[in-house]
Amino acid sequence: MHHALTHWDSPFINFKDFGFPDGRGHGFRWVHIKRFHLPSGSPTDEDLLTALIAHPEFRDTYDGAGVWVEPRHGQWWADRITPGTYAAVDPSSAAATIRTWATSDVPLPPELDVKLREAVYTPIRQATSRYALGALPEDAYHDYGPIHIEFHELVLIDRCLGTLTLLVAADD
Repeated sequence: MHHALTHWDSPFINFKDFGFPDGRGHGFRWVHIKRFHLPSGSPTDEDLLTALIAHPEFRDTYDGAGVWVEPRHGQWWADRITPGTYAAVDPSSAAATIRTWATSDVPLPPELDVKLREAVYTPIRQATSRYALGALPEDAYHDYGPIHIEFHELVLIDRCLGTLTLLVAADD
């Protein structure tokens, strides 16, 4: 099957790979980034969100099992997620959400701070549009969700670079 978006790569930042002073500061936090090349033409942001939701890489529960055939995304049934469940956000709000979650009142190791600036905050700032997954109703949870303590999802569209980035920041 042909998909409008072409999956490029999926960098993963695991906070436990960085030396927190107390040995516990990582809080089982991580950021999973899935990047896609945009299709040719001028699809609208809504068309791009629709293409993302339809893409097999979207079927990820983020529990370590990888991409599923079953229609799950994060802790929700994927068919409960539509372009309308995403809300446009400005760069400052998007970055603040991730920064507040990432620090959780614990200073970050300098190497992790640099990695987040490069892989998360710079793409947020450079994107031409940004969307955050909004709250979903209780009945949208799949059969073993919720599985994450916190779950933050952003979609970054960068028309200058021709990329769409699905950014999930969570802890478990």
